Amino acid sequence: MSQTTPSLAGRTIRWTFQDGPTAGKTYEHTFFPDGTVTWREVDDGKSKPESTGKKTSDPSAKKPSGVPYASFEVAPDVHLVSYLSDSGYTLTVTLNLETLQCSGVASNAEEWYPSTGTIEVIC
Repeated sequence: MSQTTPSLAGRTIRWTFQDGPTAGKTYEHTFFPDGTVTWREVDDGKSKPESTGKKTSDPSAKKPSGVPYASFEVAPDVHLVSYLSDSGYTLTVTLNLETLQCSGVASNAEEWYPSTGTIEVIC
């Protein structure tokens, strides 16, 4: 299997699920070309501390340590994204960059949450 660049590499996208345990919360995800993603909760335009799934030991580091992700463009402007956080949850979501809608599932060994919502492309 050959390694390919994830389809969302270099992009930052916010999404807000309308249902599930994170209903109404907005999360900003930054997808790096090295295949890692970081995210943070955004509240009323103010960012909360970075969530990465990994602890960063050097606070002066330029890029926070992230978790590996996969993203594939499955149709024009439609991307499938998946990552596993160190909290034990896997998030798999489709992001439609044309309609600005998302649909996904967050799950772990005991819980499963289908969710839908909206997205905002930052860059």
